[in-house]
Amino acid sequence: MNAKQVIYIVDDDPNIARLIQMYLEGEGFEVKQYPRGDEALAAFRKAEPALLLLDIMLPGIDGWDVCREIRKTSRVPIIMLSAKEETFDKVKSLELGADDYVTKPFEPKELTARVRAVLRRSAASDDKEKALTFPGLVISLKSFEVTYDGQPMQMPPKELELLHFLASHQNQVFTREQLLEKVWDFDYFGDSRTVDVHVKRLREKLQGSERFGWGIRTIWSIGYKFEVK
Repeated sequence: MNAKQVIYIVDDDPNIARLIQMYLEGEGFEVKQYPRGDEALAAFRKAEPALLLLDIMLPGIDGWDVCREIRKTSRVPIIMLSAKEETFDKVKSLELGADDYVTKPFEPKELTARVRAVLRRSAASDDKEKALTFPGLVISLKSFEVTYDGQPMQMPPKELELLHFLASHQNQVFTREQLLEKVWDFDYFGDSRTVDVHVKRLREKLQGSERFGWGIRTIWSIGYKFEVK
């Protein structure tokens, strides 16, 4: 018999947490509740769940800080929960490495559907993961590491994932909207300039890549591509 997938609900509203738990357990998941960010982070370090549902406003440590700490060592799927609908909060959550963002109030059935969708994407990504190797560059999603010109390089999750996606589709042009959809895994309707910001940061870290015969090229009025000559 297969063990149930464990999901952490990190929310200080007991009514919301109980409602989510009821629906998820009805879908066959095992659920653990944590009302504080620091408690959830301590539990995570002892046993990694299949997925976290993480509220932003939490006592102890807020959800953004919990997400930031987890992404230093793990790619476990994270869905942020928040009553805030501002684009800034969505963008910040995604840039920190969250896989989805759900605004309260929400329909429990929609939330469980999003949980299953994120878990499917995560499983598919794990199946496909292989290090990408180019002259002077190695990108590994499995170990979440980038090596450039023989040196390990620190990158936030979404920068690394954007670089990996572009490099895995070398010489193929993508619009900003396509990159938001493919890399952020999110029906994103905010400011597409977030892609420009990430590309700018990547170029700063990968200065001189032209000497290796590759680079991130801007296709004016369209988007970007990872060009290999």
